[in-house]
Amino acid sequence: MTIVQKSTKKTGGRKKTSARRSSSKVSQKEMPHWQYVAIAILTTAVILFLGYHLLFKGVLNRFTQCAGTKSYGICIPEGHEIFGIDISHYQGSIDWEALKNGNPDDSPVSFIYMKATEGSDHKDRMFDRNWTKALEHGFTRGAYHYFSLHSSGLAQADMFIKNVKLEKGDLPPMVDVEEEPKDKREFLQELKIFIAKIEKHYGTKPIVYSGKKYKERHLNDRYFDRYPTWIAHYYADSLDVENNWTFWQCSDKGRLPGIRHKVDINVFNGDSGKLESLKIKQ
Repeated sequence: MTIVQKSTKKTGGRKKTSARRSSSKVSQKEMPHWQYVAIAILTTAVILFLGYHLLFKGVLNRFTQCAGTKSYGICIPEGHEIFGIDISHYQGSIDWEALKNGNPDDSPVSFIYMKATEGSDHKDRMFDRNWTKALEHGFTRGAYHYFSLHSSGLAQADMFIKNVKLEKGDLPPMVDVEEEPKDKREFLQELKIFIAKIEKHYGTKPIVYSGKKYKERHLNDRYFDRYPTWIAHYYADSLDVENNWTFWQCSDKGRLPGIRHKVDINVFNGDSGKLESLKIKQ
């Protein structure tokens, strides 16, 4: 009797296991092979699409046909007549004679902005030389400060003022803003303090530089509408921003004689008369 009961249980167990396996096989057959292939193709297409737009689009655009002026080793957007560069120690020691004499005739460099300071305690090691040489070789010059999130706006303004003596004919100071703030309210407060101190000291409105998307995310405060804007936006034929812009950094891949490394190329939104009106008057 006992043996019969054990046998019955085992047999029942085998039947249940067999049923589960059979059910599993049916489940696996619910999705045909062609659906797996379709999912794999769709996933690959999405990866390629995102990779192109996020990584390779800008690179590929540099090799497409130029719709504007071909100069500085890049394609410059149409409709602009005033060009300039911005430099720092990254460009190394510049051969200013070669830069002056090799200036392209179709789109000559009219202005040069150079990094002066960063944060509250850093001065660009090439600033003094670049500042002097630019004037000696007849370039309109401007100085900029890289805004840091690690020191106060007042301390950074004092650092810039200590190291930059603007003269008649120089362009207004520029503040380069591109670090991602953790506390946006505090960041904007310190940046406004910096700008106010610079404006009061030099008697002119400083220019605010940022990337196009950065400006939309972090500098969408109406306070900044009163100041000239410098936008960095590459691989585009035009610059579509909500408010008017003064300078457009259209490429970071420029090549010029006298400069060993690649350099940023900028266009000015206006003619020579408008650029002249922007300069320091006293």
